[in-house]
Amino acid sequence: MSYSLRELAQRLNAVVVGDPEIEVTDIRSLDEATSGELSFLHNPKYVDQAVESDAGAILVADESLLPGRTLLVTPQPYLAMAQALELFRPVHRPSIGIHPTAVLEEDVDLAAGVSVGPYVIVGAGSKVGKNSVVGAGTVLGRDVRVGEDCWLHPRVVVEDGCRVGHRCILHSGVVIGSDGFGFATVDGVHHKIPQAGIVVIEDDVEIGANSCIDRATLGETRIGHGTKIDNLVQIAHNVVLGKGCLLAAGVGISGSTQIGDHVVFAGHSGTAGHLKIGDRVQVAGVSAAFKDVPADTVVAGVPARPLREWQRANASLFRIDKLRARVKQLEDKLEALCEEE
Repeated sequence: MSYSLRELAQRLNAVVVGDPEIEVTDIRSLDEATSGELSFLHNPKYVDQAVESDAGAILVADESLLPGRTLLVTPQPYLAMAQALELFRPVHRPSIGIHPTAVLEEDVDLAAGVSVGPYVIVGAGSKVGKNSVVGAGTVLGRDVRVGEDCWLHPRVVVEDGCRVGHRCILHSGVVIGSDGFGFATVDGVHHKIPQAGIVVIEDDVEIGANSCIDRATLGETRIGHGTKIDNLVQIAHNVVLGKGCLLAAGVGISGSTQIGDHVVFAGHSGTAGHLKIGDRVQVAGVSAAFKDVPADTVVAGVPARPLREWQRANASLFRIDKLRARVKQLEDKLEALCEEE
């Protein structure tokens, strides 16, 4: 498959600098691309690498960074790169239909264009929207709802009663609706509290491999529209996660925490339970929030503090050894003066 730069410019909302009839057959990184391939520059730190690249053309936001090169100039080169990948390397979609090894219980409703892979189990009363893919070994419990144009990769589990919106992507090993971690401890014995609620995943959510979202004790655990969750993330019962959030790998959100819109949790960060995290908060990697965080705040550390405060405290910590040495010198001088008297 090949495209001229003229064709790509039309598809990617770009402007050609150079020969628009040049043909490219693929898109690759700057260090791998050849003269017949497209590459991209979205981070200025890689300008030198772009200058040395053998790529036939480069996606870039600012043509002045690469004088003399053949370019596709676009305000968002990283987004254009994603769109070019869809052109050059379209994702293989499984065939429409139900594999003969799949097990469908009574009153299952599969809309037009659905693909159900090998060894899938769909529980009684469940529904899958049109054009969705249910990958091999996936289990949908009873009364589950999966929306349109979803892609459930192999070995996903969606437990009884849970809801998945439209255009969602659930990667392998995702578990939606496992029991929340709820126990009543009496005289040293942990008595299980039944988890009777559900999980609701709103539209356009993506959840990475082996992430788990627990059902509510009562009511809902809810993941907001457009939120993207990385691999190995744990979201506990009754959490409400807002719209457009980003959760990187290893994040843990404790029970009943309410998180606003467009919040970012960097890798291996998390919260204690029953907190309120405001809109547009950013939590730095390996940080833990133990109290409410107001909107538009950047926090870091354990316990998480406003970023500037944490940076100052951290800098002071690394000066302690020098401070101790100075105090020791002063103590020695004071002791010597006392002895002279």
